[in-house]
Amino acid sequence: MLIRKAAMTNPSRVPTGINPNVPNAARMYDYYLGGKDNFAADREAAEKIMALGPSREICLANRRFLGRAIRHIAHEGIKQFIDLGTGLPNQNNVHEVARTVHPDARVVYVDYDPVVIVHARALLAGTDNNITIVHADVREPATILDSPETTRLIDFREPVGVVFLGVLHYLTDADDPWSVVAAFRERMAPGSGLIVSHLTDDAHPEVGVAAREVYDEADAPLVHRSHDQVSRMFDGFRVLEPGVAHVAEWRPDEAWEKELAGSEWWYVGVGHKP
Repeated sequence: MLIRKAAMTNPSRVPTGINPNVPNAARMYDYYLGGKDNFAADREAAEKIMALGPSREICLANRRFLGRAIRHIAHEGIKQFIDLGTGLPNQNNVHEVARTVHPDARVVYVDYDPVVIVHARALLAGTDNNITIVHADVREPATILDSPETTRLIDFREPVGVVFLGVLHYLTDADDPWSVVAAFRERMAPGSGLIVSHLTDDAHPEVGVAAREVYDEADAPLVHRSHDQVSRMFDGFRVLEPGVAHVAEWRPDEAWEKELAGSEWWYVGVGHKP
């Protein structure tokens, strides 16, 4: 069971340049997961989404998928990871999961949100040098791939795990998320792994319209995509069974994971680069 923590209310904790009155997608997601790093505007917007369906369960299912997918590709021998649009630190962070398999795993976290950067740096303070955070926009792959912090930790001659967990649905079609994924694919060595989770409204188109209206008032739009559109993100990869599937269908560890409400809102998949 998730425990809702006290909400962020201290104005002194607001990073410079942040408007706490505008709902923020990362902080809304933090609230869905029971986190404390959110403001009143985030909670108000999140509650509107939660009134439309089982948002907290949906986000928990997504986070559980992350753990399963990271463990899988780590067991395949991948020891270095790039987590794009990492969001606010919560349970089952990539380095925590990867290091249950490889204690020396290297992880580059990436986000463009100053609030996320502040909290990620606080989380990583005092950790070893094999984990870092890059302040960059996923829509600019070259900036991320060529960042000194990325190249310090990631050897692109070796397999790498690239994670797009719940971030590509904040990119519009004009942003071309398929080209974003392809830019990383071109730098990934054979044997690398791609992890994607993406929101869809295939099963609930009318609710999807209402959800997008809420995010229209936030700092990032919400773009639901179809199974075919999400599957295109795996072009050039061999998609592991069960393919691009609803989140509860992707190799659940426990019976209760199959029964989490709202699984049909997520398409997820893991691909290997031949």
